[in-house]
Amino acid sequence: MKKIAVFLADGFEEIEGLTTVDMCRRAGIDVTTVSIKDTTEVLGSHNIPVKADKLFEEVDFDEMDMVVLPGGLKGTENLEASEKVTDILKKFAEEKKFISAICAAPRILGGLGLLEGQWATCYPGNEDKLKGAEVVADMAVISNNFTTGKGMGTSIEFASAIITQLLGEEKAREIEAQIQFS
Repeated sequence: MKKIAVFLADGFEEIEGLTTVDMCRRAGIDVTTVSIKDTTEVLGSHNIPVKADKLFEEVDFDEMDMVVLPGGLKGTENLEASEKVTDILKKFAEEKKFISAICAAPRILGGLGLLEGQWATCYPGNEDKLKGAEVVADMAVISNNFTTGKGMGTSIEFASAIITQLLGEEKAREIEAQIQFS
């Protein structure tokens, strides 16, 4: 079973984080929400309290296939300021493990120089922070071991791209069909 860790920091965009958790769990991926704080309660960007599954220190990242960074301006700033988060991102990139980021969060990857030569997308206005990336306007982009998403309105496409990356396109389409009403 594939395993992913979704980082939660105060100010994270709830739809981006929780849509990813929901769809990936529907697909059979073992998802752990991870607080980067010293408590499991994390406050989303719209003051919605969310209880993470684990604290950062309780997670064995060697067991994880992917880490996910939800956006939200304050959440992105908090993730970016966390040395333990940036250290894991560098380690995952070095090991060619999967890294996903949506909205403003891809700028963290750009700032660390991890997007060099990759295609990437992000929330409009953050493109200049995707250092070394070929910036595209797509809703979600898979480029080697990276998945990036544009923002809250593309959360389903972003989560579907993660499922595609880990379990294949057929599984992603199956999950999309479960949540569509048309």
